[in-house]
Amino acid sequence: MKDFETGFVEDLRFGFVQSDIPSARAANPSLITNEDNDTMLRAIREELKKSKRFTFSVAFISPDAIAMLKQVFLESKIPGTIITSDYLGFNSPGAFRELANLSRHTEIEVRVFRKARSGFHAKGYLFQGAESETAIIGSSNLTPSALLHNKEWNLRFSAMPQGDIVQQIKSAVEHQIEHSVPLTDQWITSYEATYVPRIPAPTPGSSVLPPEAVSVSRINEAFEAALASNDLVPSFASGSTPQDTPLEPLTRTIVPNQMQEEALYEIQKLREAGERKAIVVSATGTGKTILSALDVRQASPKRMLFVVHREQILDRAIYEFQRVLEEPKSRFGKLSGGSRDTDARYVFATVQSLSRPDILASLAPDSFDYVLIDEVHRAAASTYQRILDHFQPRFLLGLTATPERTDSVNIFELFDYNVPYEIRLKQALEEEMLAPFHYYGVTDYVDESGLVIEDEATLNRLVSSERVDHLLSAIEKYGQAGTEVRGLIFCSRREEAHELSRLLNSRFLRGKRLRTRALTGDDSVYDREQVVNQLEEGALDYILTVDVFNEGVDIPSINQVVMLRYTKSSVIFTQQLGRGLRKTAGKDYLVVIDFIGNYKNNYLVPIALFGDRSLNKDSIRRNMIDAEEAGHIAGVSSISFDRISKERIFAALSRSTLDNVRSLKLEISNLQFRLNRVPTLFDFARFDSVDPVVMATAKGNYWNLLVDAKFFDHPLTPREGSILTLLSQELLNGKRPHELVLLRHLLAEQSLQRHELPRFFAGQQLKGTSTMTIESAIRMLNLDFYTQAEKQKYGNSPLIVEDEARISLEQEFTELYASHAEFRAHVDDVIETGLYLARHRYTWSEGFVVGQRYSRKDVCRLLNWVSNQQNIVNGYKLDMATMTCPIFITYHKGDEISSSVLYDEGFIDARSIRWSSKPSRTLKSPEIQKLVGNSYELHVFVKKDDIEGTDFYYLGRGTVHNPEETTQRNKEGKPVPIVEMEVQLVSPVETALYDYFHSAQSVR
Repeated sequence: MKDFETGFVEDLRFGFVQSDIPSARAANPSLITNEDNDTMLRAIREELKKSKRFTFSVAFISPDAIAMLKQVFLESKIPGTIITSDYLGFNSPGAFRELANLSRHTEIEVRVFRKARSGFHAKGYLFQGAESETAIIGSSNLTPSALLHNKEWNLRFSAMPQGDIVQQIKSAVEHQIEHSVPLTDQWITSYEATYVPRIPAPTPGSSVLPPEAVSVSRINEAFEAALASNDLVPSFASGSTPQDTPLEPLTRTIVPNQMQEEALYEIQKLREAGERKAIVVSATGTGKTILSALDVRQASPKRMLFVVHREQILDRAIYEFQRVLEEPKSRFGKLSGGSRDTDARYVFATVQSLSRPDILASLAPDSFDYVLIDEVHRAAASTYQRILDHFQPRFLLGLTATPERTDSVNIFELFDYNVPYEIRLKQALEEEMLAPFHYYGVTDYVDESGLVIEDEATLNRLVSSERVDHLLSAIEKYGQAGTEVRGLIFCSRREEAHELSRLLNSRFLRGKRLRTRALTGDDSVYDREQVVNQLEEGALDYILTVDVFNEGVDIPSINQVVMLRYTKSSVIFTQQLGRGLRKTAGKDYLVVIDFIGNYKNNYLVPIALFGDRSLNKDSIRRNMIDAEEAGHIAGVSSISFDRISKERIFAALSRSTLDNVRSLKLEISNLQFRLNRVPTLFDFARFDSVDPVVMATAKGNYWNLLVDAKFFDHPLTPREGSILTLLSQELLNGKRPHELVLLRHLLAEQSLQRHELPRFFAGQQLKGTSTMTIESAIRMLNLDFYTQAEKQKYGNSPLIVEDEARISLEQEFTELYASHAEFRAHVDDVIETGLYLARHRYTWSEGFVVGQRYSRKDVCRLLNWVSNQQNIVNGYKLDMATMTCPIFITYHKGDEISSSVLYDEGFIDARSIRWSSKPSRTLKSPEIQKLVGNSYELHVFVKKDDIEGTDFYYLGRGTVHNPEETTQRNKEGKPVPIVEMEVQLVSPVETALYDYFHSAQSVR
């Protein structure tokens, strides 16, 4: 306790008295402003995970903010109190129902302040820790905007339990509790009966949506903003309800939003350049139909043809075009089924009807000067090909959300490789073009014997009564409590969908009998339309299906998607998620509940959620950790997993093989289709596609892969191969840019005076270049750094040669680079891609980046060691020349590791690690004395499991404390001396990364 108090006081002195004194910065005060990643959401989540009790006193709360914090509330299981109010009618009945539902599944008490009409603006978040108490008090209400994006000021500070400020806060809380009542269903019903949503008065120049197009949560967000800026003066009499604010008249003309304006400009610019074809890539739900109608209005064709693949889409498309074009209904015709309105100015046709030979023969090739093809990724089919071959429009526009294919068909080629506009899911969410979603990865049913649902689970297990109980329990916890559900449940097989529907129809959810229907490919189009209409009208709660609704079906009211099956592909996952992302009146957000069993393809879940096409396990793993740390992803959407489902995904990822030649070849083809040439490594980097390091190292170098995958038919010479392999394996990763910068200069100038090196590197705007780093970079290029086996692998031929005065490019390398254009292009590609990665992934510096991953070999290089000593660096090694000592900790050591090196290592807390010396060391051992004396720079590297590969997470610098001599039994069972000590990190490990390692520690 004494040590804690000492560190606590140092932190307070640092924060309040003098900022240049040493401090651990664990309890220092900080201002949270929602800049960068310093958000209120992140701060609240961090504090909840390390507290034993909490109290929130918050005036305004929205359902989607509760959704963002729901998983951490459920997982932490800490008791707490939430005090809010009915002040100004801001909190919707839905918010109160979400709070009541949260209370039912946790130890959280919710209370409503009774004196709210006199004003309730509290915004305080209080956390009781094991030894101190923390408060965050400021301007943020419990709404997504206030937690993530608004410019807020919130002061986080800590105090000891005996401190006066703690007593003041406790007194204020006790007063609020004394003057509040418990939140009950009866209270909510009474509140709901008189509740009237407030709409803020418009500010000059703003647009106002009609009431039916505004959801309660969005009204409340706007209301909060208006209150903060004094734009709204509430009109209240005692006991009265809020009065409606009059709305301005609305214009009928559909105007493009900012993204649509950009797309329309690019499409028009392309037309003006003489191009006759283009393809627009736009995520599901982002308004492709409206965009295309706006472009038709912009182009003003004499006649237009719109082609879709399903009849049920036609009427919706016609309606949207009528809204945009504002032309008489008589000018819109339909070609489908029994309709043959081919003389209309705007014809909307299904591909099945239009592709018939007799229909095509009745229409002249120049009948339409503007042709639109919806879901154009299907255009490889013969029906589409007949249509495309027949018509000769002045302009052809294709629309798709998923242009990448797996059948080697080049969709981009059909449109002359013109892509004027592209918006993927993440960007669409950030631009608020889609409804936000809150994804919960939850564990699928586990029976009493511990068996988990697997890929090949029998029908009996899939539809067992216990699994239905588990399904409904999760839906009750994670689904929106204050909103009537409109849900899709995706099942594994048709029989499961039908049987689950039958079972669900005999069950109740929140006191109401469920109403569900199963739809499969066996059902007619008419039956599907009828069932969808029933869902939209509220006559059904859920539709259970297999893959019927992956694409081409528009059900805007969907507010819940349940995934009760393994993920077949990331594309299908995204399509199914997209069913619920369309914005519509009354829908605040989409809830996604994904039941994660013991499936082989679990690793596809994060690939789909984060849009990660890198095929890099480290990247995918890091995305999950970062999302957990931030608490949200694009916009105000969030992703959370329970502990078991998270571990299943990590395990599946570790077992998977993502970078096989088949997968890499497919990705090369997809980008080749886009570019109309074989892509370079730099192309993969700039298009945020496959990690170029993965692409280049799969077969030693990228050229070898292109030969292996049949894109090239001429192999490299041995010397060319060794050069490209060296560059790809050692320097492409960009972990240090110095070698690449120097090599680029030498390729242009052939040589450089040694005395000019410091000035040269200073001119590259690198963040730090020591003399030791310069010498290390030279050793990398002249092969002095490498082991004998590595030198042989790289042809025993250096890239540079040197004397006392000059560094020069090696002669044979110089000649090959000058004489072989393709080889020169590949060398330049590796260098420029490596420099791009150095800027975008690292810090354009000579050092390590906390949170990034490094191999033992990387560490030897970046610490400027004379040679690669990765084979003799086990747990740690002291290097006298550089006065550095890296330590490497692996939580799950393989079975082949002997007991003599199975140290008892692990986190004490987010700033301290328990660490052990090598066997046969005592406190008197020279190396231990050097460590304990902290005379060496200590760098800490940790990984969870050897199955993750060779790289470790860098946690930063550390210092050794509290050494203690003890013993450990070796493989013969004899006790040997060992020294246990504590390593204190300069900066604490970020919460999500700490949880990632701590979960490994807890299951050892």
